[in-house]
Amino acid sequence: MNKLLKICGYFILIIGAISMLLPFIYMFMLSFMTDTQIFAGTTSFIPSPFSSDNYKYVINNADIFRYFFNSMFVAIATTIGQVIISAMAGYAFARFEFKYKEILFFLIIVSMMIPPQVNIIPLFFLMKQFCWIDTYWALIVPGLFGGFGVFMMRQWFKSMPKDMESSAKIDGCNTFEAFYKIALPMAAPALATLAIFTFITTWNSFMWPLIITNSDAMRTLPLGLANFKGSFREITDWGALTAYSVICSIPVIVVFLLGRKYFINDILNGGIKE
Repeated sequence: MNKLLKICGYFILIIGAISMLLPFIYMFMLSFMTDTQIFAGTTSFIPSPFSSDNYKYVINNADIFRYFFNSMFVAIATTIGQVIISAMAGYAFARFEFKYKEILFFLIIVSMMIPPQVNIIPLFFLMKQFCWIDTYWALIVPGLFGGFGVFMMRQWFKSMPKDMESSAKIDGCNTFEAFYKIALPMAAPALATLAIFTFITTWNSFMWPLIITNSDAMRTLPLGLANFKGSFREITDWGALTAYSVICSIPVIVVFLLGRKYFINDILNGGIKE
């Protein structure tokens, strides 16, 4: 009976994985087809013949390298900044006692429940006061602070045993040295998980870059994709559009594959229990 349940479980997981991978595989195949092949009415997933014209068209007709650089720079800077800030704040909430600690943490939890769209207008005027409109500062700084990251790191550090940090302090380490030499390496799975979530969220961000940028030079890949599609009055080149979409998807897939080991460990272990 247990063996049958195990087989059924694996079967369901395989079906779920295929259903999630199939749209991306189909998009990848479409990117090598001409519009004639795409609208031929056949059910074949395999291009015949394979054509790289869509990718050449995207490279020649869209400033994709500039958009790619913008997205990569903003995503990496935001990810590094949020991971560092969330780790320090989470460690402080988990290890230190200070005035209004519980109230501050409660406000952080509440901030997670506020829809991001609510903050767009006041955040825009704040960026305007700083003269950051259409700059990298406006694309990066608002993403450096996140309630989810602080909450996640606080829970991880709170579940970690204090013995190793106490031993390090006895050996002469100060609080900061105990933090980055002992606590941070032990929190690697949580840090990697937070980095993956932050990178993917920032990379896929559309509304905030759309509002805060004006010039073509500051556009990110999602904005470039929307602009590349054109208006409803124009004829859409679906082959080139799918090629553009594949290019947009590659960095996200690479980041997840690089961090999947830590990500899975974080989910399975859920921290180190004292």
